[in-house]
Amino acid sequence: MAETTGDKASNASAATGEAGEGDSRLRKSSWKYIGPGIVVAATGVGAGDLVATLIAGSNFGYTLLWAAVIGCLVKISLAEAAGRWHLSTGRTLFDGWASLGRWTTYFFVVYVVIWGFVYGAAAMSSSALPLQALFPDVMDLKWWAILCGLSGLVFVWFNKYVVFEKVMTVLVGVMFVVTVYLAIRVTPNLGDAFAGLLPVLPDEKDSILNTLGLIGGVGGTITLAAYGYWVNAKGWTNTGWMKVMRLDNRVAYATTGIFVIAMLFVGAELLHSSQVAIASGDKGLIQLGDILEEEYGGATAKFFLIGFFATSYTSLIGVWHGVSLMFADFVARYRKSAGATGEEVASGARERSWPFRAYLLWLTFPPIVLLFQGQPFRLIILYGVLGAAFLPFLAATLIWLLNSSRTPREWRNGPVSNAMLAIAGLLFLILCVKQIWDQPWSEFF
Repeated sequence: MAETTGDKASNASAATGEAGEGDSRLRKSSWKYIGPGIVVAATGVGAGDLVATLIAGSNFGYTLLWAAVIGCLVKISLAEAAGRWHLSTGRTLFDGWASLGRWTTYFFVVYVVIWGFVYGAAAMSSSALPLQALFPDVMDLKWWAILCGLSGLVFVWFNKYVVFEKVMTVLVGVMFVVTVYLAIRVTPNLGDAFAGLLPVLPDEKDSILNTLGLIGGVGGTITLAAYGYWVNAKGWTNTGWMKVMRLDNRVAYATTGIFVIAMLFVGAELLHSSQVAIASGDKGLIQLGDILEEEYGGATAKFFLIGFFATSYTSLIGVWHGVSLMFADFVARYRKSAGATGEEVASGARERSWPFRAYLLWLTFPPIVLLFQGQPFRLIILYGVLGAAFLPFLAATLIWLLNSSRTPREWRNGPVSNAMLAIAGLLFLILCVKQIWDQPWSEFF
């Protein structure tokens, strides 16, 4: 079947520029189709990920470069599995979870409510920090944060996936140019960098846990699950798009790898060599901006802050769109007790539904209260625990779904997929246990 602009009345075809409703013949992978991978890369790499990689470079130089690369490979396996489920079954991921029992529904509901409430405040604050640094005399950080949240709400509310993807692509381009420019600007030692591809652990205490944390922190949590929804929103709803999806997914994590490796270069050359320490969290990037201004001038610092904003804001609008799609799917399935389909997501109906917009409001307005009152202690602990538990949950359920009769035999897991998902599940389970262990539970009760 020819690939044309298709029926303009079809939202799925209009969004993707391809026809082919119901056509499951295998399409050749092609760069012209790339889209959802750019979205998941942009959303998954937030300011916190860049800071973690920057600190790893400042503490250990290039020693843990191999861990950043493995982190990308692990996340490739998870996102590919989520996309393969959507395309091979025609069902959404939440429909797959629901088939495993009610416990998955309970976990998702608690997770998406608490996580969304706290994440909303964190995402708005992260996007506000570089804006306040760029325009220090305009308004207070809290008002910048509210402006970011409201602008994200308005953008996602009134635009469909096709516009959302284009804007994300532009912002990813900004992120790419800024991070690569910084990596080149600090003049990396390529010999040491290539040596960092050898799997060697630093001699410091807790080096294993620090290494696992770096591997696990590369490129997204719940956005990995949202990838399948973006694949459907693009108009890819059957196995004919499998090769395209796999290329798209590899591009996503190649892009992610470039981001984190570039920041590791900056940490290794700019901070490690001069023994400069920065704070963890988003404020570490503000400190980096100050260091860049001292070393390379105000223009470089401002250029970096623009990239910092692009990194934070893509995570904000990506979650506003992707997790709202997941929540809309959950509500639709719960109300009619029937399997949700990829075609329903592709049609754009989910983006116009009241559950989609209700979750958008939940991500935006209740978190504003946290910006003024501070984040409640118990809620932050639950947020940390649920966030740490999500990726083991995702890896385990994907192994279950993709090795069962729920998936057509041709598209079930092979040995490599099973091994990668098992490694991912074990890795994130260890990190989950550590996260739970580190919480101050005595102060919780």
